[in-house]
Amino acid sequence: MSVVQEAPVTRAQTPPSAPRQNGRWSGYFHLLTARMLELKREPEVVFWVFAFPLLLALGLGIAFRNKPADAVSLAIVQGAGSDNAQALLARSPQHATFKIHVLSAAEARNGFRLGKFDVVIEPDGKGGFQYRYDPDRPESVLARSEVNDALQAAAGRKDTVSTTAVTSSDPGSRYIDFLIPGLLGMNLMNSGMWGIGFALVDMRQRKLLKRFVATPMRRGDFLLALASSRLILMIIEVGLLLVFGVLFFHMRVLGSVGAIALIGGLGSLTFGGVGLLTASRAQKIESVSGLINLVMMPMWIFSGVFFSYERFPAVIHPLIKALPLTALNDALRASILQGTPLLHQWPRLLIMVLWGGISFFLALKWFRWT
Repeated sequence: MSVVQEAPVTRAQTPPSAPRQNGRWSGYFHLLTARMLELKREPEVVFWVFAFPLLLALGLGIAFRNKPADAVSLAIVQGAGSDNAQALLARSPQHATFKIHVLSAAEARNGFRLGKFDVVIEPDGKGGFQYRYDPDRPESVLARSEVNDALQAAAGRKDTVSTTAVTSSDPGSRYIDFLIPGLLGMNLMNSGMWGIGFALVDMRQRKLLKRFVATPMRRGDFLLALASSRLILMIIEVGLLLVFGVLFFHMRVLGSVGAIALIGGLGSLTFGGVGLLTASRAQKIESVSGLINLVMMPMWIFSGVFFSYERFPAVIHPLIKALPLTALNDALRASILQGTPLLHQWPRLLIMVLWGGISFFLALKWFRWT
């Protein structure tokens, strides 16, 4: 019996496909994605980056909300003429704003020394009065003026010029309107400095940077991915705080959303670069914590977060305006509260670009991977 052998079936050989070529920015985008996934696994970021600024704005907004002026606390020294002082104050139109205490001279002066009273009235025994006030306490100066006006008016003094007063508490002139842009700038600085500087030193301590440097990635891409990872968080930070201010405190946003986002993004990149430079050589968490606080503390004080830097002597204003947080806060306030176009803010934007660009260049040059 013959056996018929079938010819083997041959499959067409397909040429091997060309190796996949990654683009110039492929490594950067992979590193950026990995960084965002790391942030997702850190629940404390949600509180410090998003919830904490809202709670801070709420607390300060309530503490410094618009409310009637505080009553003047004054002490009248017992003796000849004290009854006359009380009678005159009772007849004055402002009597409801005075909290009057009649005490001995020792008690009145001790209470004033401890800050319990704004002003002390001491009858001189001849129908006149002596005021004891502190010129370094604004509330004491104001109390002395109000009490004197009340006594003089009750005693028959007539004003020779007719005047009227108009009160104004429109949105834009309140403390909360000044505060929220400052909190935005402060939060962008904190997240850039701590979010990047702390993370880098932590990776250096755990020997992760040594593993990264052994890969074929570009070192500049790694540092740029760390700095720009704050941009995504920045959009949420700025949006949440502005919406919170509009809904809870009726804040007016006069600038365009695009301009505010651009200023916030530039500020985020600026402090990302400063954070990289701060952590470029530090080996321990304790070291980078001290360096970050050293860099941030002057800006916390001088850059107008909680109060205007105009209170400082004019001679140091140029130095204050050269700080990156000052430029960021001024740019945010001008855009949010006044609607100032970006073209008119180029000096502030240039300051942030210089701080961020020079810091990133120096960090790339001095960065220590091990």
